[in-house]
Amino acid sequence: MTRREDDVLAQAAVAALTGQLALAPKPGLPDPRDLDARVTRRDHCGLRWSAKALAPGLAAMAAAARRTGEPTPRLRAELGAIGRCVEHSVGLAGGGHRGALWTLGLLVAAAALNPRARGAEVAQAAKRIAAHPDRGAPRRPSRGSTVSAKYGAAGARGEARAGFPHVRRALDALAKARSAGAGEAEARLDALLTVMSTLQDSELLYTAGPLGLRHVQAGARGVLEAGGTATAAGREALAALDADLHERAWSPRGSAGLLAGALFADSLPVVGAGATRVPGTRAPGPVT
Repeated sequence: MTRREDDVLAQAAVAALTGQLALAPKPGLPDPRDLDARVTRRDHCGLRWSAKALAPGLAAMAAAARRTGEPTPRLRAELGAIGRCVEHSVGLAGGGHRGALWTLGLLVAAAALNPRARGAEVAQAAKRIAAHPDRGAPRRPSRGSTVSAKYGAAGARGEARAGFPHVRRALDALAKARSAGAGEAEARLDALLTVMSTLQDSELLYTAGPLGLRHVQAGARGVLEAGGTATAAGREALAALDADLHERAWSPRGSAGLLAGALFADSLPVVGAGATRVPGTRAPGPVT
């Protein structure tokens, strides 16, 4: 790999994140409809702009993986150090994306280690990196780790150490919806709901508790069982779930970050032989 190829991976990851942000309606999550609401305009616009601040750090993660060549403890420590610097930069640009940075950073590094990996292979490769502890991480527990310990949830670290099972579930949902004739936006929304239906989201556990988490999971399953977002019944169920979560101020942010990871893995570019994309694959960015 070369520096240019590191940049290609980073830009693909940022495009996946902005593609996730562009979807609507996303139950309980910022989306383009917020541009019409004065109260929430800053939230969505800030997330969209701050997403671009991830690119240099993600390219640095790819370069670190390329230099190291193996999923070693040293690489894990370097990725953690880069990630903390990126969090600071993103904070200056408006904040957000902490969960997405964790997911995308590991997936970008995994893709740099194995440039020919595709889809679920990248998620499994990331597992080998996440298996090592980050010895440079702050010793005080984060909110997510505290909630995970309290409720026995896997949390972000557990998700990574298991090989991102919800990224793989989202990839399967994308393929299923596309093969059934759904449009790209509907396929991505179905993938988001698939993640929401089973993920033990630490953000939801913090704000809504176990009962609230199960309520959100049941609502996501209801949309899928109604036929998904490509059907009239599914769209009606999605609208009801969206209104419900916004009224309760419950936000399944963990699911959004994992969908961004799936979109990155789904359209991963070839970084060898001078190519920049896999022929025939879909762009990870906004659906137009």
